[in-house]
Amino acid sequence: MNVCDIQVMKPLLAQHGFHFSKAKGQNFLIAPWVPQSIAEQAGVDEAAGVLEIGPGIGSLTQQLCLRAKKVCAVELDERLEPILDLTVGEFDNLEIIWNDVLRLDLPALVKGEFQGLRPMACANLPYYITSPILTALLEADCFASVTVMVQKEVAQRIAAAPGSEDYSAFSVFCQYYAEPKLLFEVPASCFLPQPKVTSAVVQLQVRRNRDWGLSDESVFFRTVRASFAMRRKKLSNGLASGFPELGKTGAAQVIENAGFDPNVRGETLGIPEFVRLANEIVKWREK
Repeated sequence: MNVCDIQVMKPLLAQHGFHFSKAKGQNFLIAPWVPQSIAEQAGVDEAAGVLEIGPGIGSLTQQLCLRAKKVCAVELDERLEPILDLTVGEFDNLEIIWNDVLRLDLPALVKGEFQGLRPMACANLPYYITSPILTALLEADCFASVTVMVQKEVAQRIAAAPGSEDYSAFSVFCQYYAEPKLLFEVPASCFLPQPKVTSAVVQLQVRRNRDWGLSDESVFFRTVRASFAMRRKKLSNGLASGFPELGKTGAAQVIENAGFDPNVRGETLGIPEFVRLANEIVKWREK
């Protein structure tokens, strides 16, 4: 069943009395090239075990099941159960988990379901919950790669370079865990209903070796958040606000000890620079 065919999709949804939920950010694909391209460019093959978040009516699920050894699709909306029975029920390498992905123990799921396989995550993510889901996938530290379709602006932010307009604390977070690559854009016309924005597919190859030389990971992320809290202002202002114990004098001293210009701005620093800065804060606090 070609669920991307709007002439198939609309009667199928009507038959089951299904109405799109804005609260759940539901937009279903009506362009078959999109799920095909996601599955292909994600590198899904017979050695892969794939976690899909939000299968919807199964357009991407079908393509994943045709390629992967095992697919676990996590869906929150149980109204979709009879529809998925029709669209993907034929696949014996598919397990559907009716739950909120943010409530799952992802490392335990991967260990139990994808033993001996290369674990991957693929998803057309709802815009409203993109950041929490990506955060959970990366912090779980159990996937070889994460390939997701998100709002174009979010994809650009994930892959942004230091000093660019799109660079943010979320850029640093994602790049700390993985190497991002923008794959392709997806016009709004590829969805039903049409969103008001363009989407893009981004792949994050998870770093297997994250030896950044950090003294304290929690201080690192706190440093990053503080550095972006006052964008376009001097880094010392953000650090003094994010670390009240430093004060302006301590913040200036830490910046000097890290080897930076006193007028440096946080949005110009890359991960190695944030590591140096965080390590200096740790030293200062241990005095």
